[in-house]
Amino acid sequence: MIRDFAGKTAIVTGSGTGIGAAIARRLAAAGAAVTLADKDEASAQSVCAEITAAGGKAAVSKVDIRFPDQVQAMIEASRSRFGPAHIMICNAGLGAQKHFLDTPLETLQTMLEVNVVGTFLCAQAAARDMVGLGGGRIVTFSSHSGRLGSSGRAAYAAAKGGIIAMTRVMAVDLAEHGITVNAIAPGPIDVPRSRGQHTDERREAWHRAVPLKRYGEPDEVAGVAVFLASDDASYITGQTISVDGGFTAAGLRVKKI
Repeated sequence: MIRDFAGKTAIVTGSGTGIGAAIARRLAAAGAAVTLADKDEASAQSVCAEITAAGGKAAVSKVDIRFPDQVQAMIEASRSRFGPAHIMICNAGLGAQKHFLDTPLETLQTMLEVNVVGTFLCAQAAARDMVGLGGGRIVTFSSHSGRLGSSGRAAYAAAKGGIIAMTRVMAVDLAEHGITVNAIAPGPIDVPRSRGQHTDERREAWHRAVPLKRYGEPDEVAGVAVFLASDDASYITGQTISVDGGFTAAGLRVKKI
C-alpha cells in the first residue's frame, strides 16, 4: 500500500545513516516534509541532498538529543521551516557491548542519557506541538535487548527496556490528545554500527538464532515505522513491535522434529 503523507511534517532523529535515513527517505517519498536531525550534520546533509534531488522536501537540524536546549532548537527550526511536526521518529540512539562485571558506571549513564533521556526530550517537545495540532504520531526505538537477556548488554538493555516502559506511559498520557505512541524493537540489522561492533562469532550466533537466518535491512524497519506513522495505525498505541526475523518468538529449534 502506498501511504500519502502530503501536507504532513516529520522529524526523524539519527537520520544521517542506517534505519533513520531509510525512514526519512520513505516519508519524503510519500510526500512528507522531513527534518533530518542528527549529531553528524554532514551525514544528514548527504541524505537531505538525496531526498531533495528526488523532488522531496527535507532540511537538516544538527542536534545532540541529550540536551534540552538543542532539542528545543530542533523543534523550532523544523516548525519554522515546515510547520509543527505531525510525526516524531525517535530513532537516534547509542549501543554498548561489555560483560556486566566489566561495565563501568559511565557506560550505563551514557546509555541512559542518550537512549532514554534523549527519547524523552524529543517525544515531549514534539508532543507539545502535536497537542495544538489535535493529534500526531510518535515512534520510539527500543531493541530486542530491551526484551531478552542478550549477553554483554546490561547497560544497553536497561536503557532500551526503559524506552518500552516509557512508551506505554506516553501512549496512555497522550491518548486524550489524539497522539499515538509506539515502539519498534529491531533485531540484528545490517547497518554501519552492527558491521563495526559485531564479531564473527556474534554474527554467526545471530544467523543461528534468527529463524529467517539473516540480518534485517534498514528499509524493512523503515516500513514498520512509516506504517505506525500513518493513518492506517490510528488505533494502535502503547505497543512494541519486534522487527527481528522471528528472534524474540523463537524457542527450541531442531531440524529433526
